[in-house]
Formats: sequence, structure tokens, C-alpha cells
Amino acid sequence: MRQRESVLHLRNMAKRIPRDSEKTLFPLHASLDELREASKTCKACDLWKLGTQTVFGEGLPTAKIMLVGEQPGNQEDLEGKPFVGPAGKLLDAALEEAGIDRKTVYVTNAVKHFKWEPRGKRRIHKKPNAAEIAACRPWLDAEIAALRPKIIVCLGATAAQALLGRDFRIAQHRGEFVKSTLAPHVMATVHPSSILRAPDEATREDEMKKFIVDLKKITQVH
Repeated sequence: MRQRESVLHLRNMAKRIPRDSEKTLFPLHASLDELREASKTCKACDLWKLGTQTVFGEGLPTAKIMLVGEQPGNQEDLEGKPFVGPAGKLLDAALEEAGIDRKTVYVTNAVKHFKWEPRGKRRIHKKPNAAEIAACRPWLDAEIAALRPKIIVCLGATAAQALLGRDFRIAQHRGEFVKSTLAPHVMATVHPSSILRAPDEATREDEMKKFIVDLKKITQVH
């Protein structure tokens, strides 16, 4: 039943038409490689004008664990790979502490382009809005359909609300496996960037420990 619902949902999402094109976003039943290639020319929202390039998901096509963040940051935008900046390094450390090999998981974002605003010579992250998240949702659904992960972990509120509904609150359900048709096991926790923003070292260490505890729960069902 879950697979049938996923296919039907994907069929509807694939028919969404970019404003400047008569083509569908991607072919049905596309592989991750095909999706990655097709995403390079996506203009479903205006964020392509800001980002250096599309930053698609990355990882083993057979990965059973899928981690979904908000959007690429400055470093990810420049390199074209997800979670390679400071937050990505913190995620790597947390995964290692939790006993999960980063090389065995698939990492992606709810939004595939970097949304930013200038501040001097720096490009500062700006939260994507509901329309931008919705425009990018077909790519995320297609990734899930192609990967068919056993476990999906939403990192941060944007990813959680994109996949679990706008009323979902991490503060209420952090670290819990919630019922979803997307995968047998779906969980939401904080985004690693929130740990980096902690006001002091003691708080940062405490938040890191809580994050690792959440990730360790994956190993109990993996």
C-alpha cells in the first residue's frame, strides 16, 4: 500500500510544469542519476537565479537511510554537494559517534538551491518560503521513490514540515518515529546548523549529545 501511494503521488508531482517550460520536471520512475541530471536545469522557482548550481542529493543508490535537510549552504552551493560545509562536518561527527557510516547514507535537502542575501562580501543564508519549498517538493518525492529508504530523518523544521505537514513541530516530536507513508520509519530532529548557533560551548556540547542520541535510534531499526 505504501509503495502504491508513493507511485501515485509521484505521478501527480511529476506533472507539475515549470513556468517557463512545457516539459515535465522529470520522467516517471527515473533513477537517482537521471534525476540529478534533470535537476540541473530546473526553473520551477526563482532560486535558480540566486544559486550557483543545483545541489542534488548524494549517496548510495541502495542506501536504507535518507537524511533530509533544509537547503544547501554557501559551501554546498560552490561545491555542488550537500552537507560539505560546517554543518555537514558536524553531521559527520555525530553520525560517527552514533555508529553510522556517512558513506552508507543518502543526504539531500528539501530545497536544492541556495537562498541567500548579501551582507558585505558574504552570502548569508535566508530561509526558503512555502512556495519555494513546494516547487522543490517533486524532486524530493522523486528521490524518495527512487531510493525507497527504510528510514527517513528530517533535519530541522523546514524538512520536517515539508514532508510531515506544516503543523508538525519538532519540539513536540523530536526523536520519535512517526507514522508516514513515505518510509517504514520516519523521524525528525534538529538541523546540525542549529547546534553550531548555540550561544556557548556548554550548550553546544549538550545539544550535540542530544543530537547523537536521536541518531542512535536509527541503529535500533536499521
